[in-house]
Amino acid sequence: MTHSAETQGSIPISGGLEEVRSQKIAKVLDLRSRGVDPYPAQSQKTHSCLAAFNLAQNLSAGEHGTETVAAAGRVVSLRDMGKSLFAHLQDSSGKIQVYFKKDAMKEPEFELIKRDVHAGDFVSVSGAMFKTKTGEPTIAAQQTVLLAKALRPLPEKWHGLKDVELRYRQRHLDLISSEETRRVFVLRSRIISTIRKTLDSLGFIEVETPVLLSQAGGASAKPFETHHNALESDMVLRIATELYLKRLIIGGFDKVYEIGRVFRNEGIDTRHNPEFTMIEAYEAYSDYQGMALLFERLVAACAEATGIHEVEFNGKKISLKPPFARVYLPEAWEKFCGEKIDRILDGKRFNSAALLDLAHRLHVPAGDGASSAKIFDRIMDLHILNHFEGLTFVFDYPTAVTPLAKLKSGTESLVQRFECFAAGQEISNAYSELNDPLDQVERLKEQARQKKDEGNDEADILDAEFVEAMEAGMPPTGGIGIGIDRLVMLFTGQSSIRDVIFFPTLKPSVELSQPKNPNGGQ
Repeated sequence: MTHSAETQGSIPISGGLEEVRSQKIAKVLDLRSRGVDPYPAQSQKTHSCLAAFNLAQNLSAGEHGTETVAAAGRVVSLRDMGKSLFAHLQDSSGKIQVYFKKDAMKEPEFELIKRDVHAGDFVSVSGAMFKTKTGEPTIAAQQTVLLAKALRPLPEKWHGLKDVELRYRQRHLDLISSEETRRVFVLRSRIISTIRKTLDSLGFIEVETPVLLSQAGGASAKPFETHHNALESDMVLRIATELYLKRLIIGGFDKVYEIGRVFRNEGIDTRHNPEFTMIEAYEAYSDYQGMALLFERLVAACAEATGIHEVEFNGKKISLKPPFARVYLPEAWEKFCGEKIDRILDGKRFNSAALLDLAHRLHVPAGDGASSAKIFDRIMDLHILNHFEGLTFVFDYPTAVTPLAKLKSGTESLVQRFECFAAGQEISNAYSELNDPLDQVERLKEQARQKKDEGNDEADILDAEFVEAMEAGMPPTGGIGIGIDRLVMLFTGQSSIRDVIFFPTLKPSVELSQPKNPNGGQ
């Protein structure tokens, strides 16, 4: 059987969008004039489309069942055969075929389907299940009700939305037309749910901390600024949840986590969106090695929950089965940059001259006024991370870029920190958290001095209230942050963060006042 988005008596979709809308609005008015409510308040539904489909699995081709089902959803295809029609109904669980036969239905209801229902409309149908001669589970409709009349046409069914920009701006159309898009977001939900269940089972407590702050902290990033009228105070949106979560560790909660949005007023590309979802988890009496084990446990749990154990990501096949590779940055730096990492470090600061010299020798862009931290990141991206195939922990980072982590024993230039990468893309970041308040103040001040020297406009993370809380005493603690969006990108093999965020941030479009016809008409 072939299926089409058009139907006998349907409104043609080759014309302009406004013409199509006008015809559909006229249809709504006509229905009301005949006493048919095109938007009733109640509907009947006893089975999802998937449940109805499964009910007929044990039937033989041509066999009819005895149980009546009531399903509801959007009509995504409709084919008129004269005295009968075949349709496909879709809800969030999947699709089910429906057979409308004139002799088996009340005449007004059959005529409603034939004359007034089109692809895109929502209907409910009830009837017994059967299998067609070709073996497709189908509802033999006995009753039907129009639930909602669509005023705009669906995207061309079998090709989805071709315009990538339109997919992001009108995600509802993307979800209607693309099973792959729906699959990605179902997996996203399952991954987040699994992370919650796993942490809860380990004794972590989920908490909520403020989004609107008087001062940004916990990361190096430029915040979004706003103003609170009642308080007559300038405020910012959080760039991390770290400092508040550590206050809860100080307050006596030994294991805490938060899943939530954070906001950074920075560039947009395939790996960055101005608002994104992170989980941060903190565990007292642990360290960064303990956080590595926790990350492996979370990934393994997500792999089990989704049934995805190997993925192709950024052109590389990656196993999601722990243990993951472990690399120590000082060794990798010497191997791939040709010199010891100590040469670019000066105690807790960068040796800027040595870092610039190395960047020039490695042909890394450094003449655009970039900060030392940005140049360091570029060297990492271009000369180190591309050597790692699968999921890889990189341990022991410069103190200069990590003011909130404990020092490595025997040096003040390196800290107990790791990042985990998948095919060169950062997925998680973890520390043995610094709990010495005196050292913390000095290192935050040092980073602030370095930013000032370099004209860096990122947030000043010297938070006096956090340091005061730390002075009350903080136990040894391991902390980890995981980018949920990037983790979902990994599991679903997506190359752009926009494909795993329902509504990514986009530049305002003047064309929104004159929307495109998703079927190609103007």
